[in-house]
Amino acid sequence: MKFLLLIYIDPELLQSLPQQEYDAQMRHCLVHADALQAQGTLLMSQKLQPPASARTLRTRGGQARVTDGPFAETREILAGFNLIEAADAGEAMRIARQFPWAAYGSIEVREVEDLQAERVRLG
Repeated sequence: MKFLLLIYIDPELLQSLPQQEYDAQMRHCLVHADALQAQGTLLMSQKLQPPASARTLRTRGGQARVTDGPFAETREILAGFNLIEAADAGEAMRIARQFPWAAYGSIEVREVEDLQAERVRLG
């Protein structure tokens, strides 16, 4: 089974970290991600640019509208993601707990649907 770990952070909490501590956390995270990738558990991992660099597309009534910035006004921002392979939701949550970022926001664990099964279903 595949799961997406969506990493949300509270920028204020993260910015309150001394640079040296942030760097240590990030180094640990990268080393851990490399180990998970080597064992075939981590399929893809990316850090996202800040929300200010985002553009949001909405189409309503056939009209497309593009706005700068994120869609939602929230305290926590989507900062990155990890696509993992896990036996079940429990294992996916155990893997999520190994990353430090929940202390600065949250990690949403969501199962990825099998798009090929959807293709088959639709013919």
